[in-house]
Amino acid sequence: MKKIILCLASIIVLNTLNAQKFDKQIEKMVAQTEKDVIEWRHWFHQNAELSNREFETAKRIAEILTEIGYEPQTGVAKTGVVAILKGGKPGPVVGLRADIDGLPVKERVELPWASKQISEYNGEQVPVMHACGHDTHIGILLGVAKMLWEIKDQVPGTVKFIFQPAEEGAPKGEEGGAQLMVKEGVLKNPDVDAIFGLHINAQTPVGTIKVRPEGIMAAVNSMRIDIKGKQAHGSAPWDGIDPVVTAAQIINNLQTIISRNMQLTEAPAVITIGAIHGGVRYNIIPEDLYMLGTIRTLDADMRTQILSRIREVATKTAESNNAEIEVWIDEGYPVTYNEVSLYEKMLPTLKRAAGEENVEIIKPITGAEDFSFFQEQIPGLYFFVGGCPPDRDPKKVAGHHTPDFYVDDSGMALGMKAMMGLTLDYLSKK
Repeated sequence: MKKIILCLASIIVLNTLNAQKFDKQIEKMVAQTEKDVIEWRHWFHQNAELSNREFETAKRIAEILTEIGYEPQTGVAKTGVVAILKGGKPGPVVGLRADIDGLPVKERVELPWASKQISEYNGEQVPVMHACGHDTHIGILLGVAKMLWEIKDQVPGTVKFIFQPAEEGAPKGEEGGAQLMVKEGVLKNPDVDAIFGLHINAQTPVGTIKVRPEGIMAAVNSMRIDIKGKQAHGSAPWDGIDPVVTAAQIINNLQTIISRNMQLTEAPAVITIGAIHGGVRYNIIPEDLYMLGTIRTLDADMRTQILSRIREVATKTAESNNAEIEVWIDEGYPVTYNEVSLYEKMLPTLKRAAGEENVEIIKPITGAEDFSFFQEQIPGLYFFVGGCPPDRDPKKVAGHHTPDFYVDDSGMALGMKAMMGLTLDYLSKK
């Protein structure tokens, strides 16, 4: 028995030494690749493009991959790019994903590589900015592709690099994003065993990783509510049917679904009306209006109940005001769900990449991510990596999707290190 214990202890020590050597090799490769990654990131930031319109972005990704040595496939899910690395040793298949689209936001950050791009969104000319950090995701994944190519003979398996368009949502009337990639078979040929994705975060310090098992980001649904009344002079509301008053009552009543129907100790949920469009003049009650909103849930049963109650509450409220109503709710994204066994298997890798003290196990957040469509098909792990520079207070920096959003170049090194570690550890341990 004593010999067995000593033997096991020796194996543990040897594995620890091998892991340390392995991590130092990755650190060295990241340091050598970081300059290229920063340069690539600046180009993608300066040339931001909207969802399903990432033509120049895709072209540049394909050019870089080709320069490295890959034979990338373009036009996947409209503007996506996919490349495959076949390692020198047999093994499983890992998918690595980066989203590539920007947002209709005007950049206010003073940078030499700030975006000046203009594009069309919902029929209007709008400025375009990488206001959520997808430019860094592209740079990180290209860096990982470069590093893995340099050691491909030692890689025990296959790596599929997925540069995904339209994470922010396809334009009206179009398909796009992860859902379309899955539909077109991006997880097949070769069949992907597990997939990893990350998101840089402006409110998280550089050098920090945030992750959790099970649901890490919420399911999301968008809704539109059309209300038709009867137009009247503002001085004589009794001659009409007021869609504005009806809308106000619906908004208030929808909030009772969350506060009175949902068991919020089980999981959070949110209903938000973000826009109301109707009316043209201060003294005219309009004939109709429409409202736009979002629904966020982290529990499947609660999601079903909320969607049903929204239709019921909105319809009954409109009927009580003699107004006509139509409620439209989209298919949305499912919960971004970190499969527990994969999470437990790979958490030590994240702790080695960042240092155990720099990995935070967080509560779920009500943001949403279409990476969840990949996770519906195969086990996936999604995590956050810090982008807030050391001299800034994470609590005071601008949020994502805002004109002042900024993440520091230095945050990408940990992203590369983590993705390299996850890939090689998974392939080796499968």
